[in-house]
Amino acid sequence: MNNNHLAQTTEKRKFLFVSYDALISDIVWQVVKEGHEVKYYIDNKTERDIADGFVPKTDNWKKEIDWADIVIFDDVLGMGKWANEARKKGKPVVSGTPYTDQLEDDRSFGQEELKKAGITIIPYETFTSFDEGINFIKQNPAKYVFKPSGEAQNLKLSLFVGEEDDGKDVIQVLEAYKKIAAKIKSIKVYQLQKRVSGVEVAVGAFFNGQEFVYPINVNFEHKKLFPGNIGPSTGEMGTTMFWSEPNKIFNVTLKKMESKLKEEGYVGYIDLNCIVNNYGIYPLEFTARFGYPTISIQQEGILMPIGEFLYQLATQKFTRFRTKGGFQIGVRIVTPPFPYGADIKILEQHTREAVIMFKKPNNSDGIHIEDVKLVDGEWVLTGTSGVSLIVVGCGQTMKQTQRQVYRRIKNILIPNMYYRKDIGDRWFEDSDKLHSWGYLRET
Repeated sequence: MNNNHLAQTTEKRKFLFVSYDALISDIVWQVVKEGHEVKYYIDNKTERDIADGFVPKTDNWKKEIDWADIVIFDDVLGMGKWANEARKKGKPVVSGTPYTDQLEDDRSFGQEELKKAGITIIPYETFTSFDEGINFIKQNPAKYVFKPSGEAQNLKLSLFVGEEDDGKDVIQVLEAYKKIAAKIKSIKVYQLQKRVSGVEVAVGAFFNGQEFVYPINVNFEHKKLFPGNIGPSTGEMGTTMFWSEPNKIFNVTLKKMESKLKEEGYVGYIDLNCIVNNYGIYPLEFTARFGYPTISIQQEGILMPIGEFLYQLATQKFTRFRTKGGFQIGVRIVTPPFPYGADIKILEQHTREAVIMFKKPNNSDGIHIEDVKLVDGEWVLTGTSGVSLIVVGCGQTMKQTQRQVYRRIKNILIPNMYYRKDIGDRWFEDSDKLHSWGYLRET
């Protein structure tokens, strides 16, 4: 295996990207800009015009397998099976497997696999009826977190973090869902997990099919809609991150999964969100795929073309790569109806076909697309979610990084746009705690 992290090539390749909901559009665009041939498949018909004009598309990805030099699948929910089929054809693939899909899709399975690997987990119970959960809390009063499993976990508004010591607020949530269960039908399985207080931090790394490649990534998600970390939970409003050599959080959690990931031949990025305090490290959930908007922020910090990075990862060409020092921040720019899903009336009135404008038209540094298409040279909003752009800043200090990202946002004009203005503020208190507890020390 070639350990030369500087190894790069100008060779142009054929990339096939496969997506359910156009999550990976930005990375597809970056690869196009690097001069590679690209074909992009979006399975969801209502999202298929996302990235039109930015990237070439295909309406049948299976017919393109023989054409492609490398195939990238961007999600879980069954894509691991598709990926294994492509691997059997001898193609380099960046994606999971049925096993790694299950790590994310089935929360209970993921927790049990952590336990098998000798990793401490937070006590939890899994339920298939709301009455069962209500009775459990009444018999075991405590603070709980309500977490849907399977496809329902993508509905971030369903997640509920309890505040009351006796769990009565979570009981209220379960009783409300019980009333509408016949109509919504989306929450079939859910977890009640004991709530642990501390710093929420995620540690992730790329895996090349045989081993982790370094450095690792330490990141902090900001899921609440409003500044100050209040309001409804969203998919993500912004992320801060930095690259690091393996530290204590990584070594006592994700590193212990290495032999199993090798057995599976996993290729891609895998992330473990944790709560840490002075008593210990408690994993919450896996992301066994690229994170969104995480991968777009990471792309700004990786010091090699992302297309070449993906190809070398899939063909086990490196175990190290170079990254920027300091920090990266990504801020999500959103419009109505985000985060409340596809409200067609609101989309038509406030969002769809709105034009993205730049005060300085030739300055798009740090700008990454989400639900956007190109029409006659204009960037136009599309899709159903209301996510528009990811704006990324880099700097040697968190303050410097914040100044750059918010200066770049000031150059953007979108009708009815909104975003959080405090991404990164949390770092100053969180970092003190993490350093004092010894979790960020490189080992």
